[in-house]
Amino acid sequence: MKISTKGRYGLKAMMDLTLNSFGEPLNLKSIAERQNVSEKYLEHIFSALKKSGLIKSIKGTQGGYILAQSASETTIGNVIRALEGDLSVAEKASGEEGDADILDQCINSNVYEKIDNSINQLLDSMTLEDLQMEYKKMNMNKEYMFYI
Repeated sequence: MKISTKGRYGLKAMMDLTLNSFGEPLNLKSIAERQNVSEKYLEHIFSALKKSGLIKSIKGTQGGYILAQSASETTIGNVIRALEGDLSVAEKASGEEGDADILDQCINSNVYEKIDNSINQLLDSMTLEDLQMEYKKMNMNKEYMFYI
């Protein structure tokens, strides 16, 4: 499994909303400029995020996008799955008969399913708020770096 550009930019855009919206809608242009990504590409990403219920659009001159629920309730897993679909390292084995089928089942249940479960568990345990706190810590540490 590899997270695509769409997934990476989508997560960055969701973090941008978390860090910069302060309860007010943000327009795509400002997010696109801060994240150095085309506004057209973000429209495509935000369409998927809106469809999955992670963001809301506000119409009007002061409109834009806001998180549909708080950053503490929005998991990274939900964001990635909204953009990438099912997170799986391998396709499920077909239902063929014979020893190969048993071997496939053994490998699937003892390797691939455990990897999938671990990845999903990790992503579902992290929220946008968790990443926001980590970002702020890293930013604060950067401000206090001294060079000799």
